[in-house]
Amino acid sequence: MWAIILHGGAKHIASGEADANRSGCLKALAAGRAVLTRGGAAADAVEAAIRVLEDDPTFNCGYGSALNEAGEVEMCAAIMEGEKFNAGGVAVIKGVRHPISVARAMLYDEPVLIAGSGARRFSAKKGVELCHPDELKREPSKKTGTHDTVGCLALDEHGRLAAGTSTGGLEGSPVGRVVDSPQPGCGYYADNAVGAVAFSGDGEHIARKMLAARVMHVLDEISPDAALDLALKHVAAIGGEAGGIVLTPDGRMGWMHNSQHFAVAFDSSQMPKQKVFIGKQEEAR
Repeated sequence: MWAIILHGGAKHIASGEADANRSGCLKALAAGRAVLTRGGAAADAVEAAIRVLEDDPTFNCGYGSALNEAGEVEMCAAIMEGEKFNAGGVAVIKGVRHPISVARAMLYDEPVLIAGSGARRFSAKKGVELCHPDELKREPSKKTGTHDTVGCLALDEHGRLAAGTSTGGLEGSPVGRVVDSPQPGCGYYADNAVGAVAFSGDGEHIARKMLAARVMHVLDEISPDAALDLALKHVAAIGGEAGGIVLTPDGRMGWMHNSQHFAVAFDSSQMPKQKVFIGKQEEAR
């Protein structure tokens, strides 16, 4: 079997932006599903899905990234596979089209996280597509809400799990800000024996509470939704909002959020059709 679940961020989604979030998530889902249905690896599916989100200005990653206090685009991304616990992450990287592909290129190298100019040099060495940093600045929009980190989890037909994240940071944030998204155990994690998880939301709060680690520690004892709910209570206790997705080795999926909205799409070989929502309240209808 195979399964994939992704999210477009824990955030406020105005009514006029709902369709763009749904369609963007479904396009990304299709890219990841195409990899899995032809027998590809979970890590490749995660990369393929997140690349689509990075090209869509609806989402806060790649071309849709927020601008820091200096008016620059600084991005973070990470990917992890759950078989041998290989992880690759980049932080405050500039001038690359797809940060998730830089993270994917790092997956089997010794470093877990490379930042700043070193991350861009690594990109050039690996042949990952570069660009002028200003090319990632999206055209001014009339968006009414914030937008946040995206993430994806996949399970391939060989039983391999992978997790990935990508973010353009926080609008007006200090130069060089790094929070949960590229840090394993904070914004993401994957373990073939337990499951995979990815978070979005108030990055400092997620990092302080190590939300991904909290989910992984209880996921073999309680359901995916229950594990996420427990983690969200921890972040809410210190005033934070977040949303998370989970995928287990047997293909069970879960998603929860305490943010106003959370754009999510998922599919598997055991489901009759794909699903997409912009909030948990929609799933109950």
